[in-house]
Amino acid sequence: MKTLCFYFQVHQPFRFKRYRFFDIGSDHYYYDDYSNESITNKVAALSYLPANKLLLKMLKKYEGQFKVTFSISGLAIEQFKLYAPEVLDSFRALADTGMVEFLAETYSHSLVALKDEEEFRNQVKAHSDLMESTFGVRPKVFRNTELIYSDKIGKMVADMGYQTILAEGASQVLGWHSPDFVYHNAVNPMLNVLVRNYKLSDDIGFRFGDQQWHEWPLTARKYVKWIREMDQSDAINIFLDYETFGEHQNEESGIFDFLKKLPAEVLKHQGMSFATPSEVVAQFPPRYPLNVPQPISWADEERDLSAWLGNEMQQEAFEKLYALLPRVRQCGDRKMLKDWQYLQCSDHFYYMCTKFFSDGSVHAYFSPYKSPYEAFINYMNILNDFCVRLDTVVPAIDPAKSFGNLIGILSDGELEMKKVEKEVKRLRKMFFAPAEVNGKEIKEKAVAWNYNMQ
Repeated sequence: MKTLCFYFQVHQPFRFKRYRFFDIGSDHYYYDDYSNESITNKVAALSYLPANKLLLKMLKKYEGQFKVTFSISGLAIEQFKLYAPEVLDSFRALADTGMVEFLAETYSHSLVALKDEEEFRNQVKAHSDLMESTFGVRPKVFRNTELIYSDKIGKMVADMGYQTILAEGASQVLGWHSPDFVYHNAVNPMLNVLVRNYKLSDDIGFRFGDQQWHEWPLTARKYVKWIREMDQSDAINIFLDYETFGEHQNEESGIFDFLKKLPAEVLKHQGMSFATPSEVVAQFPPRYPLNVPQPISWADEERDLSAWLGNEMQQEAFEKLYALLPRVRQCGDRKMLKDWQYLQCSDHFYYMCTKFFSDGSVHAYFSPYKSPYEAFINYMNILNDFCVRLDTVVPAIDPAKSFGNLIGILSDGELEMKKVEKEVKRLRKMFFAPAEVNGKEIKEKAVAWNYNMQ
């Protein structure tokens, strides 16, 4: 028995405009509306709309035998509402088939799970509320930003009531185990963990259009043949960026034809099927605990956090952002709270990555900046302006404490002035002594005074 679980990530960040140091304190609008609208519409035309149209036909054609799963960030849904409502309508049409599962995640596609559990819970709830109001279904399965997962994150997700989470099938975690079994959280065994088969996923996501790849061209028949020849498995989890279809792999590469033919190739073989994450865990009990003491992700060769927090710029920006959280919680300004959501988006930290070689090329492909350093400076300028605005709403220091500090400063200043006055009197007495004091004595005293001051 071989079950295929196809999951697609859909996300678009709100990109920032070029924001100079001299804009701090005077310009409080941070967004590049032209880029956000043009990129959303471009990706919609190349990927979202044609892919959704094809999936809708396939879901209807195979009448419950073909199923897929989506996780759509809150920021992506906001941009669809603003710039491409037809995309949102096409996702609603998929939801109406009953053959699509929608997952929960952080509203802002953020890294907040690494920093604050309360804010993490709030973002997940906000996203689930949005999914329910948009598609009429409240998610039962969780997918963290960029598949970032650890034992601790899994426990937090389980405590929120979710029974299943998606994660990366990183080699440093699985060891000799297969990614094609159901696992459970090492801290809370009630949380099922489905891990990504990164080889089969990357064959589609990264290698499909590479004519130098020794397996090029990849056809649906060849792909299914590989799966059939695999060892025993519960579920083969193929997790991809949805933009793979039409943008990362353009239409000329044959990616849509591959997707169109895949269900027929799978379903013609007895013992092969498609399922959503909820159906997988209902069919297969977890076999082993998955021990992940340090966070993993699906990004780059390391499959860790280095894509977002691997250098000092990223770490400084991250720490400064979340240092504001206690005061943001006291802020009631809706515009500022919306900016706070957008500032947390993981893409901003991704743009600051300074890796080289193939990983560096991927980061550069997605970044709107000329360099990671430009991305850092732009982000920090915006964050500093946000701090200025936050100071006007929620002062960094309690007013009473601030007044006490001011009194202390004035008292210290008064003492210092008395010392200065005393020293001035002493110097006057020394340098303006009676006439009998000759020049030599004055010079010696001046030298002595200068030495003492040093």
